[in-house]
Amino acid sequence: MPGLSPKLPVAKDPTDGFALTKTYNEMIKQNLMNLVLTSPGERMMDIKFGVGIRDFLFEQNTLETKFTIEQKINDQVSTYMPFIAVEGVEFPDVESRQLNKLHIVIRYFIVPTGTLDALSFVVDLV
Repeated sequence: MPGLSPKLPVAKDPTDGFALTKTYNEMIKQNLMNLVLTSPGERMMDIKFGVGIRDFLFEQNTLETKFTIEQKINDQVSTYMPFIAVEGVEFPDVESRQLNKLHIVIRYFIVPTGTLDALSFVVDLV
């Protein structure tokens, strides 16, 4: 089966040459992860692209900070991925924030396929 896009990080695959995303849900999850991890200004041709989640690693663990992160995610998704609807952003593991890590779960609905999915990841200094 042909792939839709390269799977990131790029890795060799004996079947396709390079690992590829095979489903739309997998590709959307990868694109959402890139949107959240990219810092504004990092993408040369579109300096407004990206949430810049690493900028929040040393912020205080307050409701205001969580609200700001959620707003940035919602704004970026509505601009660059309007085919998905963010259902909620959660911040589990309060203890991980003390170790300069940020655990985020983004629950979203893919409108064209009618699918609910979630992206869970931990951002740290590495």
